[in-house]
Amino acid sequence: MILGDARSGKLADNITGFGRALRRAGLPMDASRISLAIESAAWVGLDRKDDLQAALASVLVSREQDLEVFAQMFSAYFRNPELTQQLLSQMLPKAPGQASAVPRKARVQEALAARKPSGPAKAPAEDEVKLDAAMTASETQRLQQADFQTLSASEYLLVDRLARRIHLPLPRIESRRTRSGTRGHRMDWAQTLHRAVRTGGEVLSLAQRERRTQPLPLLILVDVSGSMERYARLLLAFLHQATRHTPRKVYAFGTHLTDLNAAFAHADTDHMLQLANAQITDFAGGTQLGTALETLHRQHARDLVGRRTVVVLISDGLDTGDAIQLSQELQWLKRHSRHLLWLNPLLRFDGYAPLATGANLLHRHADGMLAIHNLNKLEELANAMAKLLKI
Repeated sequence: MILGDARSGKLADNITGFGRALRRAGLPMDASRISLAIESAAWVGLDRKDDLQAALASVLVSREQDLEVFAQMFSAYFRNPELTQQLLSQMLPKAPGQASAVPRKARVQEALAARKPSGPAKAPAEDEVKLDAAMTASETQRLQQADFQTLSASEYLLVDRLARRIHLPLPRIESRRTRSGTRGHRMDWAQTLHRAVRTGGEVLSLAQRERRTQPLPLLILVDVSGSMERYARLLLAFLHQATRHTPRKVYAFGTHLTDLNAAFAHADTDHMLQLANAQITDFAGGTQLGTALETLHRQHARDLVGRRTVVVLISDGLDTGDAIQLSQELQWLKRHSRHLLWLNPLLRFDGYAPLATGANLLHRHADGMLAIHNLNKLEELANAMAKLLKI
């Protein structure tokens, strides 16, 4: 064995623990990546910390949005492998004797806090009182109002489960078909005569024809680009449960359009998410809504049923495609739908203005805009949609 070999000794154990901490922080991680990280440390050596960080990042990080999480985890973890408990015992962990200059992300804080010390557990003193405030009233209220983008890993999973339980009673409209009833605009002579048979031919009541009611068909378009990554999965899970008794067509879009109707046909939400994850190939990429709408126009135009379909478009409007194409396709979509509702998480900011090209076009063509960035907004969605649809 070579002296100082990174594949042996404490460094290999520390890199393995570091990989597990990254996995707790939400980064995709498996044994092969950790093995590559240990091998990379052996190649670059330990002379320069920045070289080691770059080598580990090249094999452990596969998404651009995870680079900041990795950098904060590396800075905290390799400052001193023995002080994990001190690092994350507070909301903003600090190294002993040195304050942390940059507040760490919630995912980083929780991933480091979850790591247990390797030594034997220390029994608490008899007079020591610990208060577990998990899921108290104030904590629940905070999660109801917390932006999905700021949630830690465990909070995200909890909010995911809560979002699936939110009921979305969508508005119903009168259909062209009628049924027999007590109120209506024309007589139901067949039902009236049928009742008269029971009373010896005497007409004692007049039946009338009234219109049936039916839910509005939905066309749901979900942005799965990098800026919408933290919202997309939660909203897909929410919509899968909330619209299961509503006629719906569901598509995801990033750089192209992905048909999710086969995945949404499954009753189990986790199975749906697994199938959707396998189908979506442009997840956490760019946004080209114009290209996606052109595909919808050419291949799925029949999903827009007789100008009765409500289009629910979930996006932050940060489009990188052709503005002329987007404008043309939005005009087509508006002509062939009942209403176009834009659900935008950026509306959570006071004074938000749709200055981006895509956002500006959506603002001009949409019938209404709604913020959809926390649980409270999901619960208010049904009332807000009914108000916008004026039903």
